[in-house]
Amino acid sequence: MDGGGVISRFWSLSAAGFAATAITFGPGRMGFGLFVPEFRSAFSMSTSAVGFVASLGFLGFFVGLVIAQAQLTRWGPGLPVVSGLAAATVGMGVVALAPNLPVLAIGVFLATSSAGLAWTPFNDAIHRKVRFEDRPSALSVVSTGTGVGIALAGVAALVVVLGGLSWRLGWAFFAAASAVALFGNWVAFRGVGKARSDGPKEAWRELVHAAVVPLAAIGLVYGTTSAIYIAFAADHVVMVGGVPGVPVAAMPALVFICYGLFGLAGLLTGRVEAMIGLPLLLRLLMLAGALSVALVAIAPDTWTGVILSAGGQGVHVMMTSAVLAFWSERLFPSLPSLSFTVALLAAAVGSVVGPAAAGIVSDAFGAEAMLLGTAALPALTALLLRDRHVRERPPRAAPPEPT
Repeated sequence: MDGGGVISRFWSLSAAGFAATAITFGPGRMGFGLFVPEFRSAFSMSTSAVGFVASLGFLGFFVGLVIAQAQLTRWGPGLPVVSGLAAATVGMGVVALAPNLPVLAIGVFLATSSAGLAWTPFNDAIHRKVRFEDRPSALSVVSTGTGVGIALAGVAALVVVLGGLSWRLGWAFFAAASAVALFGNWVAFRGVGKARSDGPKEAWRELVHAAVVPLAAIGLVYGTTSAIYIAFAADHVVMVGGVPGVPVAAMPALVFICYGLFGLAGLLTGRVEAMIGLPLLLRLLMLAGALSVALVAIAPDTWTGVILSAGGQGVHVMMTSAVLAFWSERLFPSLPSLSFTVALLAAAVGSVVGPAAAGIVSDAFGAEAMLLGTAALPALTALLLRDRHVRERPPRAAPPEPT
């Protein structure tokens, strides 16, 4: 491919990935947590029920990852991305029309499965179609679409609350935005075919390597911490009465707007990693995650506590997701999507188990104890992490040029 074509692919795939993650990881993955207070009221949900519906949604994320890898292997990256955005569109529409809790849960499941379907295929497409030196930037752009998606979802929720509108209207808007992203990604993936690769068994055997263990461990902690925060943080702020000068009903929107805007720091992940190294960056990101959860536990009724908590969690999530994307691609350059899928499957396991367990713990011991216990997980990870755990495995061959 000529230089102009490579540049064009960089921008088209980066923009398509940004839009896809903005939808699937914005309202798709975060929308339930954003509207938990409204769902509690509309469907008489207990804290345990909130946890189980959140976990069901993240089970959809897990299932989406598995389906995406199967589709990618057989048909290339375009089909799972388009399938994911179709699931988001249908799922958000189901939530908007849900008459009862079981139907709501089905909609949340579909909407959240979109994140599993639509993210990892970009590792494959970017690995094959973008120059080696531009890949970390492209992957960071894709990952950071989440930040904009969350912030815009928060703005939409704020408009709904301040305008006295139904939460159903907000979800209808999300479904319409998803349909637009679906069309844009369908256009972007025309001409991005299937990669030549070894069979599935040979590929999985290559991933049986010690380098996978720290990658999966970081993914597990990241998934558990972020899922619990998404499900319970904004709801806890509402329960304690919010911050002075802001209507209580607007607090979830404020939390997720700060979360998304601070998360735009993910765009700088590649540059920060180049300056300070991957081990130190991961320690700082784990500490940011721990501090953000601890703050929402101990200072949920203060401006400082809420903004630093939401912002810290946004930085933690968006930068860690970008790290997982380019770290997995470096460890296994011949399997960029499959290795990233392994990291996200570990995150998905934490996302499924975390909220359900947290809901039970919260009912038994209180929200503060549950949140502080959650904060201990990334804090201990930061303390136990050693440089040798995140040493990059050198590629077996020179990185391929874009085709």
